[in-house]
Amino acid sequence: HLLVSVSFSSAINMAMEITQVLLSAQSPDGHTRTVAEANLKQFQEQNLPLFLLSLSVELSSEQKPPESRRLAGIILKNSLDAKDAVRKEELTQRWVSVDPSVKSQIKESLLRTLGSSVSDARQTSSQVIAKVASIEVPRREWQELIGLLLNNMTQPDAPAPLKQSTLEALGYVCEEVSPQDLEQDQVNAILTAVVQGMNQTEHSSEVRLAAVKALYNALDFAQTNFENEVERNFIMKVVCETTVSKESEIRQAAIECLVSIASTYYEYLEPYMQTLFGLTANAVRGDEEPVALQAIEFWSSICDEEIQIQEEFGEDNGESSSPHSNFIKQALPTLVPLMLETLLKQEEDQDQEDGVWNLSMAGGTCLGLIARTVGDAVVPLVMPFVENNITKGDWRSREAATFAFGSILEGPSIEKLARLVHSGLEFLLNAMKDQNSHVKDTTAWTLGRIFEFLHSAAGEYPILTATNLPHIMSVLLESIRDAPNVAEKVCGAIYFLAQGFEDAGSSSSMLTPYLGDVVSALLSTADRTDPSNVRLRSSAYETLNEIVRCGSIPETSNMVAHLLHEIMNRLSKTLELHIASSEDREKQGDLQALLCGVLQVILQKLSNSNETKPIILQSADQMMILFLQVFACRSSTVHEEAMLAIGALAYATGPEFAKYMQEFYKYLEMGLQNFEEYQVCSISVGVVGDICRALDDKVLPYCDGIMSQLLKDLSSPMLHRSVKPPIFSCFGDIALAIGEHFEKYVPYVIPMLQGAAELCSHLDVNDDDMQEYGNQLRRGIFEAYSGILQGFKGPKAALMVPCASPLLSFIEAVVRDKSRDEEVTKAAVAVLGDLADTLGPNTKILFKDCTFHMELLGECFRSDNDQLKETATWTQGMIQRVLVS
Repeated sequence: HLLVSVSFSSAINMAMEITQVLLSAQSPDGHTRTVAEANLKQFQEQNLPLFLLSLSVELSSEQKPPESRRLAGIILKNSLDAKDAVRKEELTQRWVSVDPSVKSQIKESLLRTLGSSVSDARQTSSQVIAKVASIEVPRREWQELIGLLLNNMTQPDAPAPLKQSTLEALGYVCEEVSPQDLEQDQVNAILTAVVQGMNQTEHSSEVRLAAVKALYNALDFAQTNFENEVERNFIMKVVCETTVSKESEIRQAAIECLVSIASTYYEYLEPYMQTLFGLTANAVRGDEEPVALQAIEFWSSICDEEIQIQEEFGEDNGESSSPHSNFIKQALPTLVPLMLETLLKQEEDQDQEDGVWNLSMAGGTCLGLIARTVGDAVVPLVMPFVENNITKGDWRSREAATFAFGSILEGPSIEKLARLVHSGLEFLLNAMKDQNSHVKDTTAWTLGRIFEFLHSAAGEYPILTATNLPHIMSVLLESIRDAPNVAEKVCGAIYFLAQGFEDAGSSSSMLTPYLGDVVSALLSTADRTDPSNVRLRSSAYETLNEIVRCGSIPETSNMVAHLLHEIMNRLSKTLELHIASSEDREKQGDLQALLCGVLQVILQKLSNSNETKPIILQSADQMMILFLQVFACRSSTVHEEAMLAIGALAYATGPEFAKYMQEFYKYLEMGLQNFEEYQVCSISVGVVGDICRALDDKVLPYCDGIMSQLLKDLSSPMLHRSVKPPIFSCFGDIALAIGEHFEKYVPYVIPMLQGAAELCSHLDVNDDDMQEYGNQLRRGIFEAYSGILQGFKGPKAALMVPCASPLLSFIEAVVRDKSRDEEVTKAAVAVLGDLADTLGPNTKILFKDCTFHMELLGECFRSDNDQLKETATWTQGMIQRVLVS
C-alpha cells in the first residue's frame, strides 16, 4: 500500500514539474533530452491516468509555454493511437480502463483548449478529441461530444478561432469514426454547422477553410442527405459557390469536395454536370496550379467511376440496370480540347524529378482515363492535335503531341489504332534523336505503351514486322545509352517488346537474333555509374528477367546458360565490396536482391525443360554457396529475393537439395522467425513448401524445428495476418512429404485449423479486404486438410475420422457463401475428394446425410474452368465409390 502511495506522490510531483520536463525533452543538448524522455516514460508507466491528465492540463493551460503545450498534445495523441494494429488495440484498452472521472476531466480540458489563443494548441486538441472519439463513440460513449462541439458553433459572437478549431475537430471526428457510429440527426446537425461555416457571410477565411475541409471528411456520412433532392441541391449549391471564393486555398478544398462527391455520389450528379463543367474548365484554364490540378482530378474521378461501371455491367450502357450516365461521352467534344491544352504547360525539368505532378502530367493522365472510358471515340478528337504539333519547332508542342498520342493507346481498339501506329512509328523512332530530352523521354514512354497495349505476336493486327523490327531494335539499343531518364523508359519499351513475343510459337524467333545484343546492352546499363542510376539499374535487371522469362527454350538456352554464369559472377563480386557505412550496406543489399531476382527467373526457366535442367545441376553447389554468403552479409534480415531463388533451386534440384539443408536451415529458421518483415516470413513459409516437394521424406530431420516455429507464428498476435493462410497450406505440404510421420503434429495442427475455420464465419463480408482475406484463409485450411488426408492414406487414415464431420460442415458453410472465389471452390472440391479417398467407407453415412456436395459438383461441371471440372470429376468418382461400398 505504501509503495503505491509513494509512487503516486512522486507522480503528483512529476505532474507539477511536467512543464520543465517537456521543455527539457526538446533541448538541443542530447543528455538533457535523454534524461527528460526517461522521466516522461517512468511517469507514464507509474501512473498512466495522472500522466494523461497532466498532459491535458498542460495542453489547456494558457499560462504554459507554447512549446511544452505542443509536445504535451503530441504525447497525448500518441498515447491513444498507433499505426501498428496490435499497439493501437493495446492503447485503446489502456484508455478504456482509465477511471471515468479522470477521463471526464481530460475530455473537459481538451474541449476547453479549442478556445485557446495559441493555434498549435487548438489544432492538437482537435486531433486528440478525434482520437478519443475513435475509441469511445463506437462503444456508445461520449455521446454528448457532437452536441458540445455544435454549441461552440451556435454561441452568439463565438470567436473565429473557436469556430475554426471546432470545425477541425468535427472534420477529424468524421475521419476517425464510421458512418454507422453516428445517428442521422447528429449527421444532419454536423452538415448544417459545416455548411453554415462555409457561408460567405462568415467573415473569417480560416473558419470557411476549416468548414470546407470538415465537409470533405463528413461526405461519407451524407448518404441520406444526398438521397433527398432538396438537401442535395442545397449542399451542391454551397460547394459550387465556394469553388469561386476569393481565397485559392478555399477554392482548392471546395473542388476536392467535388472530387469526393464524384466518386461517392456519382449517380446523383446529372442535374449539376453543366455547372460543374463550367467551374472546372475555368479552374483548369485560369486558376492557380493546385486548384487547376483538383479540377482535372474531378474529371479523372468521373472516368474512374464510369470505367468501373463498364467493368461491372459490361460495355452496353443501354441496360436499365446500369447506373451509367455517360458524362464523359457527353462532355467529350469540350473535355478533350481542355485536357489537350494542359499538355502544353510542361515544366522545364519535369523529366528529371521523381514523382513530379503538374498540369501537363495530370492532363495526360486524365486523357488516358478518357480513352479507357470511351474507346475509339477519343481518337478523331486527339489526332488533329497530334498532327498539328508533332513537327513544330517548339519542343513543348512536339512533346505534348507525343504525350497525347501515348496517352490514348489504352482503350481504343487495336483495329482503330494499328494504322495510325504504322504510319507514325518511323516518325517516333526518328524522334528518339530529338535535340530535347523531354521529347526523347516521352517518345520512349510512348513506344513502350505501343508495345504494351498493341503488340502481340499472335494478334490479328501485328505492330512489329520483319520490315520494321531491325530499325526498332537499332534505335532502342542506341537510345538505351541516353540520359538515365530516357534509358529507363527504353528499358520499359524492351520489356513490353519481349512480353509481346511470349507464347508466339515459331514467330518468337523474330526477336532471337537480337537477344545477345539486348542482354549485353541491359548488363551495361545496369553497370552505369550515373548519380541517379538506382532506378535505371533495377529497370535494366527487371527487363533482363522478362527477356529470360519470355524467350523460348531451346532457342535461347545457350544465352540463358551464359547469363547464369555472368550473374553468379556479379553476385560473387558484391561479397567483396568494401562496406564502410550503413548506406554501403544498403547499396550492397539492393544489388544482391536484384541479382538474386535474376537467378530465380533463370532457375525457373531452365528447370521447365529436361534438356536444360543439367545446366542448373552443374552450377547448383556454387550457387548455394553464394546464397548462403548473401544471407551472412545481412544477418539481421533474411533476403527475400535470395529466399525465392533458393525455393526455385530446390524445385530444380529435387532430392539433390538435401545436401544443402544443414547449412541452409539456420537461415530458413531466421526467416520463419522474422515477424517484423512479414513478407520475409511469408516467403520463407513458401520456401518450406518448395523444399517439401523437392525432398519428400528427406525433410523429416528438420520438421520438428519447422513445425514448432510455424505453430509459434500462428499463435503470435504480432504476425501480420496475411502470413497465416500460407502457413496452413504449408502444413499440407509437410504432411504430404512426410506421410504418417505427421501424426505427432496432429494434436496441435487440427485445433488451429478448426479455430481458423471458426474465424472465417465471423469475418466482415462487406469489407472487400476481409472478403479477400477470408478466401485466402479458407483455401489455406482446405490445402492443409488435403495434404494431411493424402499423407495419412493407408494404415493411419483412421486418425482423421474424428475430423470428417466438422470438416464437412465447414465445407458446406463455405459452399453456401457466395463471396468465395474460384480458387476456394477448387480447394473445397479437392478436399471433398481427398476425404472420400482416404477415409473410404468411414464417410459413407456422412455423404448419405449431406447433399450439398451434389450442388457443388454441379456448379463445377457448369464452369468454364477445365481444371475445376477435372477435379470435380475425380471427386465425384471418389464419393460414388464410398456410397456403393
